[in-house]
Amino acid sequence: MRGWQVHELGEPKDVLTWHDDLPDPQPGPGQVLVRVHAVACNFPDILVCQGKYQERPPLPFTPGLEVAGEVVAAGTGAAAAVGDRVLGSPPSGRGGFAELAVLDAPSTLPWPDGMSAAKAAGMFVTYQTGYCALHHRANLRAGETLLVHAAAGGVGSAAVQLGKAVGARVIGTAGGPEKCALVTQLGADEVIDYRDTDLVAAVKDLTGGRGADVIFDPVGGDVFDASRKVVAFEGRILVIGFVAGRFAEAPTNHILIKNYAVVGVHWGYYRQMNPGLIPQWQDALGALWDERKIDPLVGAELPLTEAKEALRRLGSRETTGKIVLIP
Repeated sequence: MRGWQVHELGEPKDVLTWHDDLPDPQPGPGQVLVRVHAVACNFPDILVCQGKYQERPPLPFTPGLEVAGEVVAAGTGAAAAVGDRVLGSPPSGRGGFAELAVLDAPSTLPWPDGMSAAKAAGMFVTYQTGYCALHHRANLRAGETLLVHAAAGGVGSAAVQLGKAVGARVIGTAGGPEKCALVTQLGADEVIDYRDTDLVAAVKDLTGGRGADVIFDPVGGDVFDASRKVVAFEGRILVIGFVAGRFAEAPTNHILIKNYAVVGVHWGYYRQMNPGLIPQWQDALGALWDERKIDPLVGAELPLTEAKEALRRLGSRETTGKIVLIP
């Protein structure tokens, strides 16, 4: 098969290597072999190339956290049969930046009817993360105010739609008029352009000084610092990621005095610690898709051979929604 491998750690543009003759992976017990129709790009794909992600597969490895494709071979006890269309997340280091990928049984889930390959590939990690964060970790309720940072991005756009599906009031943040307009189209009740607006003042104004009940933060750094100033009494700040590049600090005295919670959301850890939740969440997401209460946002589709350019765009925060590679 053809695909990408990383033989040494560094920036994706320097360490991703294209191969025309990689050995075809073989499915083991409980696994399926999938011909990849689409693979979505995620910020962790950049981090794993750099050696900065919490999971560090041995070299050489293939990135690619989420795929959609057709089963072409199945091991004993697999969760799908040859010909089934599925989506899922390959094992660490054996990712989807290739023409073929293996999926374990807990990560082999149905490709929703009526969903394109690009949307199916871009649904799994982002919407699972959003559902885990908002429902399982924050217990977001109808009528609460949800503040979503980087709301035009992959996980941010999913959080906006999932928040509206709950019945929350959603405030999104984005940079620039085009991204702000997109967040409005996604269903956000209000949008703040952080490039030309004081974020803290704007959130306080929109909430009458009360702040947001739940804050969805995939950015970290200065954005987390601002979030601490606008979280409501008994609010929950969800730590999704650190695309800003700085790990913010959460002073415990401030957490105590303002009486809020800082909640970590490492969705991938559930695959190890409580994998039974993942298909339950996927069933719930499938029902939301059937009702068209969610609709994965794909900002761009590129050929698989353009993986370096896709990750460059993602790392420079030029993208909206998910950027997806097509073999």
